[in-house]
Amino acid sequence: MSKNIMGLVTMCRRAGKLSLGLDMAKEACKNGTAFGCAAASDLSPKSLKELKYVCYKNEVPLYSLGLTMDEVWQELGKRAGIMAVNDKGFWKALTKSLQPIEIDENEFYSI
Repeated sequence: MSKNIMGLVTMCRRAGKLSLGLDMAKEACKNGTAFGCAAASDLSPKSLKELKYVCYKNEVPLYSLGLTMDEVWQELGKRAGIMAVNDKGFWKALTKSLQPIEIDENEFYSI
């Protein structure tokens, strides 16, 4: 299954429809070009929380990539734990193989 996922991600990147890294993904979410975001399985809890907040605030779906950052690096030549997909067709195809990450709005507010 990971070969299928990375094949789609590679095609998406070649088409110029992939934003890699937290800053680029946040920007894609904020400006409305991201159809969805995916996080690597070994993403730090701090980065994941920040990504969850950005996705929640901008109503962008968030999924688990099911791959580590090193596995992404082997395929794309860039080590990244976060990616935003900026194409509806690629995102729809990717979500068939990915698991959604639940976002609880209460986790953004401290007691």
